Amino acid sequence: MRVFNFAAGPATMPLEVLEQARAELTDWRGSGMSVMEVSHRGKAFLAVAQGAEADLRELLAIPDDYRVLFLPGGATAQFAAIPMNLAGPGDVADYVNTGAWSKKALAEARRFLKVHVAADEAASKYTTVPGVATLRASPGAAYFHYTANETIGGVEFPYVPDPGGGVPLVADLSSNILSAPLPVARFGLIYAGAQKNIGPAGLAVVIVRAGLLRGARPGTPAVLDYAAQAQEGSMLNTPPTFAWYVAALVFQWLKAQGGLTVIAARNQAKARLLYDTIDASGFYANPVAKDCRSLMNVPFTLKEPELEPTFLTQARAAGLTNLEGHRSVGGMRASLYNAMPLAGVAALVAFMREFERRHG
Repeated sequence: MRVFNFAAGPATMPLEVLEQARAELTDWRGSGMSVMEVSHRGKAFLAVAQGAEADLRELLAIPDDYRVLFLPGGATAQFAAIPMNLAGPGDVADYVNTGAWSKKALAEARRFLKVHVAADEAASKYTTVPGVATLRASPGAAYFHYTANETIGGVEFPYVPDPGGGVPLVADLSSNILSAPLPVARFGLIYAGAQKNIGPAGLAVVIVRAGLLRGARPGTPAVLDYAAQAQEGSMLNTPPTFAWYVAALVFQWLKAQGGLTVIAARNQAKARLLYDTIDASGFYANPVAKDCRSLMNVPFTLKEPELEPTFLTQARAAGLTNLEGHRSVGGMRASLYNAMPLAGVAALVAFMREFERRHG
């Protein structure tokens, strides 16, 4: 029996995509082979790669002067690749610190250049994002980096920062890419790990303005060199072909749903249902400021923390899985990515109300 999987990543995927991948697993397109067994340089797989890029460009309305890369290593590899491609060793880059993942990106960047912290939300225990007027951008910075959605803390930027001065804006969109329309032209570079709204883990998508592909600094490994990867169609080495193939199926599924405007409305409805339930209760609480609550990741706590193991055990028995909060913060967390249906959130809300009735 399929459960409602609220994991933060690897995360739930569209059932239609899983069923198509299963149907094609041993005999892909009549080849007598799995897609995992065919050459990445063969015409059949090249068509998959080209189709995936075309569909992603359509979904996000990516301008023609941007390159789309499908790269190995997930988003964490990009923490190092970005400074190596966009800055020299003596340059300064601005980073906004809003929680666990921005901290990781910031720490990795410090190995390659000087980091200026343009804002740090430590005072709120990372339950807020900085106001537009509080961002302290550096004139002449190599780039300005922020994490658009913090998966662990459940904080999401309600606006796109503007560093000004022609400084390229770089965004980690790993946990909210494709959840709503996006003004791609406002960014210099966007990157996202696949395992939340795109496909299997191990793949990262990088969308970068062509003018920034000036060549990586000396000593950069070739697989992390964006210009080299763009030149080779993201096939400088053997790419994660199965993840790329599944991503292509997900993009087709998103188009079949009606595109990102429809998906955004669904995501808002799911999040509203869960947040309204939490806010109406004296038994549950969400720590995040209301103006920057994530649509994708909803952390919550119980009034009586000693009931958390009981809550999780009974939720699993009810087919509601992976609701544990991250080990660094505890509590609960429900991730509501694109593939989570409204019915899953409704089932969770019904369970929460019944649990509160019995234990509140």
